Amino acid sequence: MTTITRIALIGCGAIGTAVLELLRDDPALRVTVVVVPAEGMAAAQKAVPDAEVASMVPVAGIDLVVETAGHAAIEEHVLPALARGTPCVVASVGALSAAGLAEKLEAAAIAGRTQVQLIPGAIGAIDALAAARIGGLDSVRYTGRKPPKAWKGTPAEQGRDLDALTEATVIFEGSAREAALLYPKNANVAATVSLAGLGLDKTLVRLIADPATAENVHTVEAEGAFGSFELTMRNKPLAANPKTSALTVYSAVRALRNRVAPLAI
Repeated sequence: MTTITRIALIGCGAIGTAVLELLRDDPALRVTVVVVPAEGMAAAQKAVPDAEVASMVPVAGIDLVVETAGHAAIEEHVLPALARGTPCVVASVGALSAAGLAEKLEAAAIAGRTQVQLIPGAIGAIDALAAARIGGLDSVRYTGRKPPKAWKGTPAEQGRDLDALTEATVIFEGSAREAALLYPKNANVAATVSLAGLGLDKTLVRLIADPATAENVHTVEAEGAFGSFELTMRNKPLAANPKTSALTVYSAVRALRNRVAPLAI
């Protein structure tokens, strides 16, 4: 008989809805509660008829909490769940650029004697980067290249017409912490790379709006005692949200399935 892991999914946006759909027929993982703000409960009940919709994570009856809703959700829902001993999976890694939030997550997990897992999301080689850190890293650079429309609604629009770009344009250069704060919906990868490697302040980030690409292109370059590597990934955007790579959803589902699989990699 398969043991079912009962999940509280925080967020019912593009990522949360896609995760829910991929888990719908999984015999070992069941989303029993979808957590959304009170004003969004009516809409969520129509979108997810197979799960209970609530404004808070239940205190009992949940084995795992999965966050796909951003900084506020981590503060409001993930920290209390960890403190009472419920393990959590966090997708909004960029939120950890906020001062003290990573430390709060760690403290809550220690208090609850449990663990919070940060998913790699849209980027690969995070295992290699984290392993290289043990031997010593000298430099880590992340470059994010996306079509201009993916940068709409961000500081990239200040002083330029994204629709009028005819060539690749650098819209940001600086630290991963600055990138994640200025581009929170686009820079989860920068935060993930930095947390696995040299940290938010020592990881160099360059963001590019490129009218010649229809993909989200992520490049990580690292050098250290292990040697060096360069990884480039060309991710297709999530259909419901061009600011997010589809791989982010698959990364979340993989993390969940690895928690219950008899053989995980």
